[in-house]
Amino acid sequence: MDLLIAATLNAGTVLALAALGLMINEKIGVINLGAEGMMLCAAIAGFATVVHTGSHSAGLLAGMAAGAVMAALFGWLVIYLHTNQYASGLALSIFGLGFSAYMGVDYVQSTLPASPRYAIALLADLPFVGPALFRQHPLVYLTMALAVFLLWFYGRTRTGLLLRSIGESPESAHALGYRVQAIRLLCVSIGGALCGLAGAYLSTVYSSLWAEGMVAGRGWIALALTAFATWRPLRILVGAYLFGGVTMLQFSMQAAGVQIPSQLLSMLPYLATIAVLVLISRNPAWIRANMPASLGKPFAPPR
Repeated sequence: MDLLIAATLNAGTVLALAALGLMINEKIGVINLGAEGMMLCAAIAGFATVVHTGSHSAGLLAGMAAGAVMAALFGWLVIYLHTNQYASGLALSIFGLGFSAYMGVDYVQSTLPASPRYAIALLADLPFVGPALFRQHPLVYLTMALAVFLLWFYGRTRTGLLLRSIGESPESAHALGYRVQAIRLLCVSIGGALCGLAGAYLSTVYSSLWAEGMVAGRGWIALALTAFATWRPLRILVGAYLFGGVTMLQFSMQAAGVQIPSQLLSMLPYLATIAVLVLISRNPAWIRANMPASLGKPFAPPR
């Protein structure tokens, strides 16, 4: 059980990072459907960086940079050129799938240097909870801290309230003198950096390998997770660990010899996503009450 909990936290971190990044985008009114492509490009960027430098930290930074650059390109298209956000996001996702496959051809058989072992002194030696909770990669704890920080940031700080107001009424924020487009581009880039960090974590820490299409729908699950959590950071964190737990459950069931076809077990995370979306869609008023009013709507400052 302790190994299952540890694996759940590890798997959920990928989803949590990506979903928190997408939440930052959507809080200011921009919806990015390109998370899958950004995560894939960041995954190969991070993996290749670790192969050539031997530094896992450099790999994570490279993934963040790749995600931020792709998100900035997407932001420039939808914020300044006013292209359709949904079509541009899908194009970004498709581009990322093909580009990462092309760039990753030479890295399929590559191996990474051994990752450092992490443990919190004293706590890691506690029975049961030690291996489960206190021997995780530092990014697991940083992701939890980020969720708490974003909860405080959006609810208690002037800047956070400003970003929320832009998501609700960019026209009003512009009338008060704020550069709405520049702020949106910055937030989109930050959100992309978090998606990139998720992709790099997936290839360099979680699986320590590169395979074509290895993100395997996690970008889409993260996108659904933001709506499932009604754009609230702590709910995103809980939802990410829920989906991570379902993902790990299939491996535990296979290891235990449960007589269920492996294809059906592989479907479990996606079936869970569909079930959640069906449940929340039964109450559209609840979603509308929490959704940023300008989500997906272009904004052009009046001249």
